[in-house]
Amino acid sequence: MSIRRLPSELINRIAAGEVVERPASALKELIENSLDAGAKAVAIRLSGGGLELVEVTDDGSGMSPAEMKLALERHATSKLPDDAIEDVSSFGFRGEALPSIASVARLTLESRERGADGWRVAIDHGQLAEEGPAALPPGTRVRVEGLFDKVPARRKFLRSPRSEYAACLDAVKRLAMARPDVAFSLDHDGRCSLNVQPSDGPTRVAALLSHELDRHGIGIDCIRDGLHLTGVVSLPTFNRGMADQQFLFVNSRPVKDRLLVGALRAAYRDLLARDRHPVAALFVEVPAGEVDINVHPAKTEVRFRDPAAVRGLIVGGLRAALDEAGHRSAAREQFAAAVNWQSELDRRPSEGWDPDQLVAARSEAQTWTPAFAGVTERKLEFGQAPAGRAEQAQPVSAEQARFPLGVARGQVAATYIVAEAEDGLVIVDQHAAHERLVLERMRKASDGEEVARQALLVPDVVELDETGCDRLEAAIPDLAALGLEIERFGTSAILVRAIPAPLGKTDIPGLLSDLAAELAELGTALSLRDKLDHVAATMACHGSVRAGRILSVAEMNALLREMEATPHSGQCNHGRPTWVKLAHADIEKLFGRR
Repeated sequence: MSIRRLPSELINRIAAGEVVERPASALKELIENSLDAGAKAVAIRLSGGGLELVEVTDDGSGMSPAEMKLALERHATSKLPDDAIEDVSSFGFRGEALPSIASVARLTLESRERGADGWRVAIDHGQLAEEGPAALPPGTRVRVEGLFDKVPARRKFLRSPRSEYAACLDAVKRLAMARPDVAFSLDHDGRCSLNVQPSDGPTRVAALLSHELDRHGIGIDCIRDGLHLTGVVSLPTFNRGMADQQFLFVNSRPVKDRLLVGALRAAYRDLLARDRHPVAALFVEVPAGEVDINVHPAKTEVRFRDPAAVRGLIVGGLRAALDEAGHRSAAREQFAAAVNWQSELDRRPSEGWDPDQLVAARSEAQTWTPAFAGVTERKLEFGQAPAGRAEQAQPVSAEQARFPLGVARGQVAATYIVAEAEDGLVIVDQHAAHERLVLERMRKASDGEEVARQALLVPDVVELDETGCDRLEAAIPDLAALGLEIERFGTSAILVRAIPAPLGKTDIPGLLSDLAAELAELGTALSLRDKLDHVAATMACHGSVRAGRILSVAEMNALLREMEATPHSGQCNHGRPTWVKLAHADIEKLFGRR
């Protein structure tokens, strides 16, 4: 079979398979073109999740008729004035989007430069359909209709209109976060689903993700070795069951990079349960020469010259910000629900009260005198005895009243500490709180020291593939600091001489296999540190104050003060909140004062 040149229409369709995977891909390319054209407002209109219609209108610089024809040719772009592809600062640069989309859909391109007349070009699956004058304001409008209508092999792999719309909305949100100075509006099937005006970065992020980030978010601003990290992340206790609210940007370009996702996961490693995920929008600024954006036609993947520095910036910056958050907890404020705070004396007889006892109880309550006035406290003879316990209150100094977690007033069910704060009532889970305090003490005690190791009487030989052995061999110094002593043993084997002592008896082949896989994915070993953290967390759990233990008021206050001074004390080692607060306003609502 002889070699032949492929026709341009087939070349465009092949390229479209890389650039245009679904309506969201086409929408992303069109919005990026608008932003590169200097648009200050971008209006998007969708129909049928983008399967029937994708329309993007902007107020950018516009194009002349000659430039419009050139823009529909492959590898024609205005974004590379020279050949320095490593210094690209625009979203697009390949010149593939418009011809690729036009080869698999009906595309109508309308544009007008300021001071000139508008022009219109229509392309039907790669063939010129018509062209002529067009009436529109300065800027550009692109309509894409019937995507993949004549490519059934691709069309059948698309999802439902609802799923495709969700992907389109996600693409718009990412670009809207990347450019907070630009107004965005999105209309789907005649309904406005998004409308944001120019603002600063944090305001735009909160508007697109969750307004609760104003209260439950942590601002990030960190500079290290010429790299700059900004953005916002959620408190560990403000989390989600899916990682769909994590947005990552490199030089204002939305990306989906495994290195960045892994770094985010590492920063929250011991603060969240494994099936929970933080909310985050992180912006990494890297010198243009330190990042390669020409990795994939979709431009969502990047490659860093020094990935370890980028990962260290993210992990270090986020951990420092989370440490500064101290005892903050997203679950600390609980709104009043009167139905859950009913007086026991208001229960109906059908719920276990005897009417005669109820009358006697109310009569007795009217003549009750406080115990500390010298009168013996009288206990009601009916119903269940209270499970709480409180000591005689001592005068509270003005300085104590300003403590964030307040001053202990008692203990409920020998499990929960009740404290009075200046702005409300605080309830603390004593076991969960002390568990976190013990773990942080253990980490602080071992900070900067190598983990104790247990030498094996007979070194263990673990067989792995050659590339896995290469990765482990390169990480020998880092693994030694974690207590794992290994050395290369031939082409496809690793000799293990010592393991971290806290691990005890462990699956050594499985451990090395996991380490090799993580080194391949993230460039660093997390599983060993995770296992050690799990052991430390288990030790902390067994060594902390148990539920059911009676504490004195002094012990309760000591626990509260240590919580205020300890990082991450707002959540336990499993990611659950350690304390909640009922504000004064909510208490007043319970009694009908508001």
